[in-house]
Amino acid sequence: MAKKQKEDLGTQIDQVGNVLTRTEQYIEDNRKMLMIIVVAIIVVVGGYLGYKKLYVAPMEDEAHQEMFMAEQYFAKDSFKLALNGDAQYPGFLSIIDQYGSTKAGNLSNYYAGICYLNMGQFDKSIEYLGDFSTDDKLLYPVSQGAMGDASLELGKNDEALSFYKKAADEKPNDFTSPIYLMKEGYVLEKLNRWDEALAVYERIDKEFNRTNEGRKIEKYITRAKIKLNK
Repeated sequence: MAKKQKEDLGTQIDQVGNVLTRTEQYIEDNRKMLMIIVVAIIVVVGGYLGYKKLYVAPMEDEAHQEMFMAEQYFAKDSFKLALNGDAQYPGFLSIIDQYGSTKAGNLSNYYAGICYLNMGQFDKSIEYLGDFSTDDKLLYPVSQGAMGDASLELGKNDEALSFYKKAADEKPNDFTSPIYLMKEGYVLEKLNRWDEALAVYERIDKEFNRTNEGRKIEKYITRAKIKLNK
C-alpha cells in the first residue's frame, strides 16, 4: 500500500514537472509575442493616462472658463444670451458643440434644456435634458422633473407622469421628492385616476409631512376622497 502511494506521488510529481516544462517551453517559444502584448498594454495604459492628463484635463478647465458668462446670463434669466452667447462670450450651445465630451459640456446640456423650457420650446428642452447625465441627488430629479414639465406643456400627460415618477422615486430626498409627487398627483387628477392620486397624497402625508407640501396635503387628500366617493 505504501509502495503504491509512493508510486502515485511520484507520478503526480512527474506530471507537475511536465506541465511546468511545457509552460516554460511555451513561454520560450512565444517570448517575442508575449513581450509585444506586455508592451502594448503599457502603451495603451500610458497613452490613456497621458490623454486624460495632457488633453482632457486642460480641455475641461477651458470649457469651465468658457461657460462662466453663460452661467451668469442664466442666473439673470437671460436665457437667449445664455444659450447663444454674445459677441465676446460663447453660450451653452457653443460649449456643447466644442466641449461635448467634457463635464462642462454635459452640464451645458442641462442648462440648455432649462433655457428652452423657460423659452417655451418644449421639444428642444426635452432633447437637451435627455442628453444630460448625472448621478447627483438633486440635479437628476430636477432634470427629470423639467422633462415632465415640458411634456405636460406639450399635452403628453402619460410621459409627464413617467418623468415625475422618476424625479420623485429614483433619487428620493426631502427637498425634491415631495415637489414631484405633488406634480404626479396633479397629472393623475387630470387623468381622473383619483385612487392613484390619493395614494400619492397619502404617501406625502406619511413620508414628507414636515415639508411644505406635507403641511398642506390634507386638503388634497380630502378632495381625492370626495371624488372617489361620488
